[in-house]
Amino acid sequence: MLTRGAILADYVAEIVGSWRFIIIQSVVLGIWVVLNVTAFIEHCDPYPFILLNLVLSFQAAYAAPIIMMSQNRQSEIDRRNAEHDYRINVKAELEIELLHNKIDALREQEIVKLVSIIERLSAHLAPELLAAIEAEAAPPKG
Repeated sequence: MLTRGAILADYVAEIVGSWRFIIIQSVVLGIWVVLNVTAFIEHCDPYPFILLNLVLSFQAAYAAPIIMMSQNRQSEIDRRNAEHDYRINVKAELEIELLHNKIDALREQEIVKLVSIIERLSAHLAPELLAAIEAEAAPPKG
């Protein structure tokens, strides 16, 4: 699925973006500067280190676009994952709303049953009280 270029870009970005690379490059640059300043060996790049500047510019010119390719590919993967997560969240929200509706319907059924039970108990225990309550609730005739 990945092209050779994408695999190479990921590999380069992984290496160049590591502490190991930074430390090794710093050590190599330090050795380069020390050897050329002290003239321990022949001056292959005397101060102001033009060859070193050229090498680092060359490295930056190629490393930056390769790293950007890897980051662009990763951001596309992240965007697809975020879109997938959003769709799942919308589906979950709909399912939760459906469950809320079912629970509300069950509660309404329970309330209707409880009211019915209360009415039967009231009619059984105090029929005259029920008649008085119904008379008060009924609209006046006439």
